[in-house]
Amino acid sequence: MKRSALSLFTMIAVCVIGSGAYLWNTKTRAEESTKTPPPDIVDVVTITPQTIFPTQELPGRVTPYRQAQVRPQVDGIITRRLFEEGSFVEKGEQLYQIDDARYAAILKGAQAELESAQANVTAVAARARRAEQLIKADAVSRQTYDDIKAERDQANAAVSVAQAAVDIAELNLGYTKVYAPIAGHIGKSFVTEGALVTASQSQHLAIITQLDPVYVDLQQSGPGLAGLRNDLRSGKEIPVRLIADDGTASDHPHEGRLKFSEVTVNETTDSIPLRALMSNPDGDLLPGLFVRARIERGETQALLLPQRAAMRTPDGNLTVWVIDAENKAQKRSVTVSRDYGENWIVTDGLKAGDRVVVSGYLRLAPGTPVQPQPWHEKTD
Repeated sequence: MKRSALSLFTMIAVCVIGSGAYLWNTKTRAEESTKTPPPDIVDVVTITPQTIFPTQELPGRVTPYRQAQVRPQVDGIITRRLFEEGSFVEKGEQLYQIDDARYAAILKGAQAELESAQANVTAVAARARRAEQLIKADAVSRQTYDDIKAERDQANAAVSVAQAAVDIAELNLGYTKVYAPIAGHIGKSFVTEGALVTASQSQHLAIITQLDPVYVDLQQSGPGLAGLRNDLRSGKEIPVRLIADDGTASDHPHEGRLKFSEVTVNETTDSIPLRALMSNPDGDLLPGLFVRARIERGETQALLLPQRAAMRTPDGNLTVWVIDAENKAQKRSVTVSRDYGENWIVTDGLKAGDRVVVSGYLRLAPGTPVQPQPWHEKTD
C-alpha cells in the first residue's frame, strides 16, 4: 500500500515539473520571437578623392613617317643600279643611271639650234639699226623698215624657242640620273640593269622609307575619346609608350607623343583613328608591325569605386548599396567612365564621403538597417 502511494506521488510530481518546463519554454520562445534580429554586418568603403595616373592601352600599327616611290621620269634602258638593297640612302643620292646617249645628242642638237638662232638675231639686229638710220634720212621706205623690225622680232622669238628646247633637253638628260627624293632605308629594286623603263609606267623602281620617327595609327572608342580630344585641342602633350605584341611584352625604350585625331567616326567599329609620333632611332619599329600603345593622361583627381561593390542591372547600368546617416542601406545608380585597376572611375551617382557596401550586400533591401565596418581587401 505504501509503494502505491509513493508511485502516485512520483507521477504527480513528474507531471507538475513537466508542465512547468513546458510553460517556461513556451514563454521563452514567445519572448524571443518578439525580439528584433541584430542588423547584418557589412563591409563598407568611404568614397574619397584620390590622385590617379590614368592610362589607356590601344591597339595600333606602325606606319612610315615618310615613304617615297622611286620612279623614272624619262624613257630608257637602266645601265646601272648604284645602291645596295636594304641600305640607308641620303636625299639626293644617285640610285640608277638610265642610258643618256640619246638625250645627250638631243641636247647637243638643241644647243646648235640655239646658237644658230642667236647668230640670226645678231645679224637681224644689225640690219634693224641700219634701217633706223636710213629711215631718218628717208633713204628707205617705211614698209622696208617695218619688215626688218618684224624679222627682228621673229628672230628673238626663235631664240626663246631654241632656249626652251635646250632647257628641256638638259632636264631630260638630268633625269637619266635617278636620285633619292628622301633619306631613308631603301627596299628591293624592282628593275635590273638592262630593263627598259618609261616615264608613264605603273611599276616603281624602288621604295624608300623613313624609319625615324614613325607614326603609330591607333583606334580609340568609348568614353575616353572625349577626354583625349579635349587634351589635344588644348595643346596638352600626351605621352605614348609602346608594347610590341611579339610575345616579349617589352616596352619600346623611346617615348612618343599623341599628335592627331580624325574628325569622323568609323561607322562599323564606332571608333576614331588617332596618330602618335614615335622616336625610332634604332629602327626597331617597322611599318606594318602590330603594337599596343599605352597613352598616359597625367595626374588627376578621381572618385574610385571597388568593382566588386557594383552590380550590373539587366539594362547594363551599375548600382551600389550606400549606407545613409541612420546606417540603413539605400540602392543607388552610378555612372563610371572606365576601369582603373580593380576600381571604377566614378563620374556621377556618388560623392566624397559616401559609404558604399563592398561585401555582404546580397541580403540587403532598401531601408535595411546594417552594422557597417571598414572594408579591407584582405578581409574577403
